Amino acid sequence: MDVDVVVLGGGAVGENVAGRTAAGGLSTVMIEAELIGGECSYWACMPSKALLRPGHARVAAQRVPGIPVGPLQAGAVLKRRNEFTSNWDDSSQVKWAQDNDITIVRGRGEVTGEREVTVGGDLYRARHAVVVCTGSVPKMPPLHGIGDVPVWTSREATSAQEVPESLVVLGGGVVGVEMAQAWARLGSNVQLVISGEHPLPRFEDFVGPMVVDGLREDGVEIHQNAKATALAPGTLTLDDGREVCGERILIATGRRPNTKDGKPLAVDDTGLVSGVDGRWLYAAGDVTGRVMLTHQGKYLARAVGSAIVMRAKGEEPEPWSAGQASADHVAVPQVVFTDPEVASVGKTSRESDGKVIDLDIAVAGSSLHADGYRGKARMIVEDGRLSGVTFVGQDVAELLHAATVAIVGRVPVERLWHAVPSYPTISEVWLRLLEEYGL
Repeated sequence: MDVDVVVLGGGAVGENVAGRTAAGGLSTVMIEAELIGGECSYWACMPSKALLRPGHARVAAQRVPGIPVGPLQAGAVLKRRNEFTSNWDDSSQVKWAQDNDITIVRGRGEVTGEREVTVGGDLYRARHAVVVCTGSVPKMPPLHGIGDVPVWTSREATSAQEVPESLVVLGGGVVGVEMAQAWARLGSNVQLVISGEHPLPRFEDFVGPMVVDGLREDGVEIHQNAKATALAPGTLTLDDGREVCGERILIATGRRPNTKDGKPLAVDDTGLVSGVDGRWLYAAGDVTGRVMLTHQGKYLARAVGSAIVMRAKGEEPEPWSAGQASADHVAVPQVVFTDPEVASVGKTSRESDGKVIDLDIAVAGSSLHADGYRGKARMIVEDGRLSGVTFVGQDVAELLHAATVAIVGRVPVERLWHAVPSYPTISEVWLRLLEEYGL
């Protein structure tokens, strides 16, 4: 079958590529072996946040006097989570694709030649582009016995239909801390095993300790500076001989690109795969290894789709246009949906020689928001412009886009002085940061 574009992978990233190319008038086939909508819709972003939100809302209510608060109803939480995944039914996504003139092919595809993808015994030839959007898969650690013992990965952790009596989580990244807190608040006895002193080591140094405090308040037992060496049913063995036991064991030690060799496909800012002649092979999302975040993958996907349409018309996308992605280099926003939340964008202090401004989030808005509000903010300024911001605290995620806009727009901090935050809101922290900077 000859078409203009073949998109390999029908997750959120593949959908965005296919949506752009189909809207641009190119016949588009999207190949998916599982559910249209992919990991984020059914086993990651949406179900994990649906598990976390009820616990956050309950604790937030407890921090404001006068609100009667009862225990979480686990059954209702899981039912609502199931609704957010459409009960793992992708018919609505299939209809979206059909309504947008995207042809869906069910099966596992493989690039088998130049401009060619094979699915089973069927061959699809692309006149303009093949786009690899196969995402990522869990990266399993080399533990003795790991191949013989059933474990949870992020998929089982976000789709489980019952609360485990006890849960051992191996890994101090985003999945590890989020799922530890979600299941602890739903009633599981949770232990978290991390290899360092604190989780989330890629963030600013104050992030991990604050997240640890939040987890411990929820009853999570944390094994720090611990290396796992072996796995048996219900038991994780550490290098010092200790055994950490639980009904379920969640392996949350990262993800790798979903390619045959686990290596990323290097791409330029239009998604063209490096080292492939003919400018026909593109990639977007986790499989590129650039930034393994859904929103960044979708962002690159939109750039890829636009670039393919432009090149099909004989045009070449210019830098910073709709046909090229650049935010991956300067302004990647990320939220860790624990309590306290972690929200960051741009550079960390380890990556910058700029001026670092640190503040506790102690403003009228935060004190009204919750009794005993605890939060921190860090702002980094280079050459008079914002280059990085990190917030930690209850409900700080909604502060993040303002920082992202300021970094992407290269707004001078002197100009930010005239962006007056409303009173009394947590956004008042912007004024305090600028005052501390010296304005």
